[in-house]
Amino acid sequence: MNDSKIEKFWNWFLQHSEQMTMLNDLTDEESRNLLEALQGELDSYCPDLSFEISEPTPSGRTLTVSAEGDLDLFGKVSDLVEQAPDIDWWEFVAFKQPQGKRLKVTFDKYHFNTSEMYFTELENEESPDMMGLRIALKDCLPDDEDQLVGVYATLEALLGEFDCATLLGYFDTCPVPAEPFKEGFKSLDDLPEFVEWFKNH
Repeated sequence: MNDSKIEKFWNWFLQHSEQMTMLNDLTDEESRNLLEALQGELDSYCPDLSFEISEPTPSGRTLTVSAEGDLDLFGKVSDLVEQAPDIDWWEFVAFKQPQGKRLKVTFDKYHFNTSEMYFTELENEESPDMMGLRIALKDCLPDDEDQLVGVYATLEALLGEFDCATLLGYFDTCPVPAEPFKEGFKSLDDLPEFVEWFKNH
């Protein structure tokens, strides 16, 4: 059943790939309708998946399919992207990829600057193969769910969706200490290197 749904999705994309490539040349209404139709096709395959389309480059565009961090749906994303056809000017990627360092992430009313944030490792005895992290940030509001979601979005942008979902077991937040490095914190921009070390130990 899934194979037929995957085939249906890619057949639709193949029929509309040229329009998708020229997305910036469409009217706002045409663009909106096309993207809504794409989301509808994705929902028909598996609800709760999302997509991102990159800006055009000399080699074309990238379609990224995301499970929004839901581990139960990771297999659906992998199956779909693994069966993607070869389409000129398109690359297909499973899961949101790391976006580099020195990021500025906005979520709701919050703004997160990774160069002004810090982390330290927490003990995670229940799941030693998963990381526990304490994230230090300015204007910390530990009980604010929106801020916590924004911090997670920032971590996901640094690490990518796959590593963030499969390696991060727990995190909490705290205000930035007066001297973070003396208190055992590292710059949040160093987190990707720490994750690579964590994978190998």
